[in-house]
Amino acid sequence: MTHPLMPMATAVWLVDNTGLTFQQIADFCDLHELEVQGIADGTVGMNMVGKDPVANGQLSVEEIARCEADPSATIQLNVDAVLVTPRTKGPRYTPVSKRSDKPDAIAWLVRHHPEVSDAQISRLIGTTKNTIQAIRTRTHWNIRNIVAKDPVGLGLCRQTELDEAVKKAAARIKKTGEIPPAAVTMPTVE
Repeated sequence: MTHPLMPMATAVWLVDNTGLTFQQIADFCDLHELEVQGIADGTVGMNMVGKDPVANGQLSVEEIARCEADPSATIQLNVDAVLVTPRTKGPRYTPVSKRSDKPDAIAWLVRHHPEVSDAQISRLIGTTKNTIQAIRTRTHWNIRNIVAKDPVGLGLCRQTELDEAVKKAAARIKKTGEIPPAAVTMPTVE
């Protein structure tokens, strides 16, 4: 299925300007329903400017009205709209302002999902295996200031990507029978 350009900004606009359900918006923008709920609560995408999908031709007003009337309906993207292709491989860019959040996200993953391998964490967050190992063994140079925070809430990955990584790790453990490493205890932000 194809998805709109700038899906997070489109979701912000849909949450602010329509009566669509979180599930409808999540399915249309290829986001997790909790991410859309976070947008509505103001915890995700706080400073993001919404992108009007009607103005750029991706949706029609009639399509939005149809889906608002029927909460079980799925939103259909205008086929004439310019479509974005999903990311394939390659490094992902992390803004400078979010780079200091990576150790906090790694600590959260190590604590809450110890079954996820270092390679998976590296791909998910965009960090090195040395940094992950330093946080696992509590030898990181800044370990006293690291507070475990959810990487989805920090904007370093999507909920769907995290769920997929956890499923793959669980399947690997079930298949190989290995025991996941013990969770590292780190302070958390509630």
